[in-house]
Amino acid sequence: MASSIEGLQRLGRALMLPIAVLPVASMLLRLGQPDLLNIPVLAAAGDAIFANLGLVFAVGVAVGFARENHGAAGLASLVGFLVATHGAESLLSIPGSVTAGLDSAAAAAAATAWRVQQLSKLSMPVGILSGLIAGYAYNRFSEIRLPDYLAFFGGRRFVPIVTGCFGLVVALAFGFAWPLLARGMDGLSMAVVGAGSWGLFAYGILNRLLIVTGLHHILNSVVWFVLGDYHGITGDIHRFQAGDPTAGAFMSGFFPVIMFGLPGACLAMYRTARPERRRAVGGLLASITLTAFLTGVTEPVEFTFMFLAPLLYAVHAVLTGLAMVLMHALGVHLGFGFSAGLFDYLLNFHLATRPLWLLPIGAGYFLLYFFLFRFVILRFNLATPGREVAAAAVEGARAPAPPGSRAAGLVAALGGAANLGSVDACTTRLRLTVVDGARVDTDALTRLGAMGVVRPAPTAVQVVLGPVADQVAGEIRAHLRGGAIPAAATAAPLIELGALVAALGGAANLGAIDCAAGRVLLTAIRPELLDRAALDALVVRGVVSTSSGTLHLLLGDDAASVAAGLRAAAPR
Repeated sequence: MASSIEGLQRLGRALMLPIAVLPVASMLLRLGQPDLLNIPVLAAAGDAIFANLGLVFAVGVAVGFARENHGAAGLASLVGFLVATHGAESLLSIPGSVTAGLDSAAAAAAATAWRVQQLSKLSMPVGILSGLIAGYAYNRFSEIRLPDYLAFFGGRRFVPIVTGCFGLVVALAFGFAWPLLARGMDGLSMAVVGAGSWGLFAYGILNRLLIVTGLHHILNSVVWFVLGDYHGITGDIHRFQAGDPTAGAFMSGFFPVIMFGLPGACLAMYRTARPERRRAVGGLLASITLTAFLTGVTEPVEFTFMFLAPLLYAVHAVLTGLAMVLMHALGVHLGFGFSAGLFDYLLNFHLATRPLWLLPIGAGYFLLYFFLFRFVILRFNLATPGREVAAAAVEGARAPAPPGSRAAGLVAALGGAANLGSVDACTTRLRLTVVDGARVDTDALTRLGAMGVVRPAPTAVQVVLGPVADQVAGEIRAHLRGGAIPAAATAAPLIELGALVAALGGAANLGAIDCAAGRVLLTAIRPELLDRAALDALVVRGVVSTSSGTLHLLLGDDAASVAAGLRAAAPR
């Protein structure tokens, strides 16, 4: 179960990379329209991204899913996507009604247009699937060794080859099964849309609840990029940008919650804070309120009460579901390219239906959140920011470290460099894999500015930092490459393989051998034969044993060479 959750976590993280492209596409598309700047080249540039979302997601998901976010996975995914889509296109059976009564030239043009329209529905699912296949292929085959006469095609060069083969399988599956798949997608769209208010209410609640685990990106990707059909264009976001008057049902309800409701909640938390703590709390709440109102990034606000006061978060989820229903019932259709903040509201104002209704609805939601949150906080004495009984003050718990020093502090709080397997980030949180989750110091992370720490799996940790998360992830990776490595290690030559094999109990004791994130991962057939003292002397950066019996040898840039040498020494 834990491994399944961790896999879904990785998918949610991978989806964030291509989703980050959408604000630029939306801005270019809207600014280029006649009702704004009337610059066709801008509109064409934005439309080019929306018209090729499948390709964007194929490359983005692959890079996000691949170990070390390596670009070779993106190239492999591009190969797989092109093989799958063009292969499936050649297999699509043209209905007789498409070409009935047309001469040969017109029939060929009509058939081509029909294939293009059908493939536009296919683009997003195939793109995501190609990205996942390429990411997995990179993680599994990027260090494969082939016989000498095929050595040129080994390692990373093998990844596009195997991805292309998988792409051919996808082409056959989608091409021959397309009528069934098309009916399934249409049936899913009709079922969700036909669910009406109940469907929107459930979506709103699930969207908020899944934020805790980061899996909301998967749910959003279905409704925003797959559901519905408007002249061959699918997904709520793309259909809204294309002028579909029915689009926006899965976006409109977020605007009153994010732009007005959450600021009301922040005001309630400020007013209910202890008088001596309000000044310290006010700076934090004002900053995250402005972030939510302008950009639509809500996690910094939500994580201030998600764990301290779960009852408030349940109220917030229900109010989000109700907002989805209310906006739909009033015929208000709003849309965004990234999230439901002021920037997207203004940018897409002329595409919206009854957009001014947001102002009175938003005012009502501001008051509703303020009074309801204030009542619940006081009635149940909830420990929202500024009301904690503990002595630790908010200014100490939430004061982020200076950029120059925070990487070292975060690495130490996460259990040290030896405890970190991978370091990634999405919009507002670090997404980490660790060797031992028990070594992560939540209190220390909080003192360094973390707004929340989520542990979706024993070896997975998410640290909510706000919009600076990606920048901080880069600082941590740079620190791990440089300052986190002892000077003795940086100067050390490549490990003598014979001594290492002996310390591991001999060649016959070598089991599975892999390489990832600057470390060699291996299993010993007989763990009692390991010479830990010799290993510690040879691997100066550290040797870590996991509960599953896997050894992590921290070797930095030497890891790939050492892993290859150990594989050569192991009995075949």
